[in-house]
Amino acid sequence: MLERLFKLQANGTTVRRELVAGATTFMTMAYIIFVQPQVLMKPLMDGGLSEAAAVGAVLVATCIAAALATFMMGLLANYPIALAPGMGENFFFVFTVCGTMAFTWQEGFLIVLISGVLFLGLTVLKVRKAIINAIPSSIKNAIAVGIGMFIAFIGLKEAGVIVIIKPPEDPAFLTLGKVISPPVLLATAGLVLTVALMVRRVPGGILLGIIGTAVLGLIASQIGGAIDPKFAPLVEYQGVAAAPPSLRPTFFAFVHADFANVLTGSFVAAVVIFLFMDMFDTMGTLVGVGERAGFIVNNELPRADRALLADATGTVTGAMLGTSTVTSYIESATGVEAGGRTGLANMATGVLFLLALLLSPLVKMIAAGYPHAGGFIHPVTAPALIIVGSMMMQVVTRIEWKDATEAVPAFLIMIGIPLTFSIANGFAFGFISYPAIKLVTGRGREVKPLLYVLAVLFVLYYIFFQP
Repeated sequence: MLERLFKLQANGTTVRRELVAGATTFMTMAYIIFVQPQVLMKPLMDGGLSEAAAVGAVLVATCIAAALATFMMGLLANYPIALAPGMGENFFFVFTVCGTMAFTWQEGFLIVLISGVLFLGLTVLKVRKAIINAIPSSIKNAIAVGIGMFIAFIGLKEAGVIVIIKPPEDPAFLTLGKVISPPVLLATAGLVLTVALMVRRVPGGILLGIIGTAVLGLIASQIGGAIDPKFAPLVEYQGVAAAPPSLRPTFFAFVHADFANVLTGSFVAAVVIFLFMDMFDTMGTLVGVGERAGFIVNNELPRADRALLADATGTVTGAMLGTSTVTSYIESATGVEAGGRTGLANMATGVLFLLALLLSPLVKMIAAGYPHAGGFIHPVTAPALIIVGSMMMQVVTRIEWKDATEAVPAFLIMIGIPLTFSIANGFAFGFISYPAIKLVTGRGREVKPLLYVLAVLFVLYYIFFQP
């Protein structure tokens, strides 16, 4: 049966090799199980959910959505490419959709759902290539870099290294936190530990780094509590395994959204941005992992439409369950390096995501906040954010820096995303400046018509709909 489904012999692999590869992929991307509840819990709590309900529901939605989408990729496309809620899309959901744009988290899930349905439709109609080809390579790479800088910035903030100052306390809006403080020292130790594991090519280095940082936090909390009874624990033990939390708080929560907002400019803008983010992430991962695994034939990826179908269906399913955009993970390359060549590897990865549902107390312990500067930070998961951000910087060398018409819009995207604390604004900087600069330099024909349409839409958004 396995041979018939996954064609193991034709792909030069074995059952054992595929299972090992699937486990390796899971170890390298399972940090999302810890990070996703921490990222999404704020808008859910602001909307009335308790921390326990928010973290638990997002945990369950993340694991189930990742497992189902990963299974679909393996069965439909027969590729060892796993899926889960994407880093970058989750921050856009929290800080832009539910933050700057002031949508409720239920409306946010509706936005994700509609973007997934559109992606599904574009895949079925085979028009995705025209849309993706309209965006120049420099802009695509700049988006990845800008999001990486944003994620790293959030990681530094969650570590307590960077503190956001509210006026009129200080003319600067950012400053250096107290470096010699328990959370900063814990995050620093976790960062060094995680990098050391990655340099030594330990499978699951990021996940093991998070776990190791949590253990260090537990030890430091015990020592600190013994010395000073008033010492605020960095990490509190809450157990390891338990029955899965309830999915009810987020399950089909989008039906409670205010559908009157669907036709507003900001709603449409958010849908379009989610759509493009998902397409860029997916195509980049499919091509990158495909090239490493030797899947590319005549400069094309066979069964690409099936892979995109699995990706789009994952986003739709995730939004229904209660998590942000589900996308293909570049960490799947680690499974490919371990020998994975078929969708059987995905079966192992998906099963492990489902088993992770039994570890909710461990997730809650790691995702718990530490009181700091009038709010809460998360020094245990902060190192993972910093490292993931640094990994996303790798494509900066692909930008055509010697061509100012390419470099300046790319730079505006890269700097605009973290400095405006908004991925949408960073997109707008690039999508408006790129065609404008090309036009005034007499190179307007290099710009695809769709990019002019996007530029006009962003300008209209700032004129009429900017919050």
